[in-house]
Amino acid sequence: MYKIGVMPGDGTGPEVVREALKVLESVSEVENFKYELTHYDFGGDRYIATGEVLPDSAIDEFRLQDVILLGAIGHPDVKPGILEKGILLRTRFELDQYINLRPVKLYPGVYTPIKDKGPDEIDFVVVRENTEGLYAGAGGFLKKGTADEVAVQESINTRKGVERCIRFAFEYTRERNMRKNLTLCGKTNVLTYAFDLWERAFNEVATEYADVTTDYAHVDAICMWFVKNPEWFDVIVTDNMFGDIITDLGAMIQGGMGIAAGGNINPEGVSMFEPIGGSAPKYTGMNIINPLAAISALQLLLENLGEKAAGARIEKAVITMTGEKLKGLAAGKMGYSTSEVGDMVAELVKR
Repeated sequence: MYKIGVMPGDGTGPEVVREALKVLESVSEVENFKYELTHYDFGGDRYIATGEVLPDSAIDEFRLQDVILLGAIGHPDVKPGILEKGILLRTRFELDQYINLRPVKLYPGVYTPIKDKGPDEIDFVVVRENTEGLYAGAGGFLKKGTADEVAVQESINTRKGVERCIRFAFEYTRERNMRKNLTLCGKTNVLTYAFDLWERAFNEVATEYADVTTDYAHVDAICMWFVKNPEWFDVIVTDNMFGDIITDLGAMIQGGMGIAAGGNINPEGVSMFEPIGGSAPKYTGMNIINPLAAISALQLLLENLGEKAAGARIEKAVITMTGEKLKGLAAGKMGYSTSEVGDMVAELVKR
C-alpha cells in the first residue's frame, strides 16, 4: 500500500494530474499494487483566499507520504516568487530532496529543433543538486534602494551536499547501464572555489566506480554540445543553478515542456515528481493541455517506488502515443483533448 500525496496546484495542473491519476488506477490494476491518495489544495487560489502558502503542518503531513505527485505551481494573480519559494523550494529543502532528476529523452514522432538528430541521439539524464548553491538563499542587500546599493547572493556548496549528489549520480549511471559515462558540468576556470570542491569530490568518488567512465565539461560548452552532439552524453551531474539552466535546454531538444518530467528526490525519504511545463494559466479549463509530461512524472514516481514494470508500461504507452497517435505535443495541437489522451494512455498500459 503506497501512500501518495497529490498536489494539483495551479492553472492546468489539476487537469494534467487528473489524467495521470487515471493512468495510475489502470496500471495499478494490471501490475497488482495498491495505493492511497491524500489530496492537498496548496497553490494560488488557496493563497488568495486565505493568505496561507504552506503551513508547517503540511510539511509534517508530507513526511507521512511515500511520494508526492505535483501538478504545477504559479498563479497569474500572485506575485512571482511567493508560491515558488513558499511551496516548491520550501518542500524541496524541508524534505531534503537533494537530487533533481531530469531525463532528457526524445520519443518517436516528437519534433526536435536539432537537425539530423533523433531518439538514438537524444537520450541522457541530468542529475542536479537541488538544495544548495545559489538557491540556498544566502546573501542580502546593503543600502537597498539607493544609488550605492549592493546585492550579494552566495553559492553555498558543502562537502556533504556535493558528495552525496555526486555519489547518487555514479550509482544512477551504473544502474542505468547504458554507456556508463558520467560527465561533471561546471565552470572550474572561473568559479575556482565552488567547483574546485565539486571537481575534487567527483574525482575521489570516481575511484570507487571503476566500471563508470568520467569526463568534465564547462557549462557553456555543455550548452553548445547539447545542440551539436547530444549523443555524447549519458548522465551529467552539476550544481543547482547550472542544472536549472541546462535542463530547460534539454527539455527543448526533447520536444518541449509538454513531454518533460522530473523528480525532486530524497533517496532516504519522501520524493516529489512533477511535469516541468508550469501552470500554463492561459489554457486553464480548456481541456487542450498535453498531459504526457504529468503521466511521465507518474512513471518516474512509480520507478522510484520500485514498481519498474509499471513504469515501463507507462513509458511504452507514451511512446505509442507520440509515435502513432498524436498530431503534435502543443496545447490544442494533439488532435485529441486532454482527457482523451489520458483515456488512451490508461487503456494502452493494460495491453
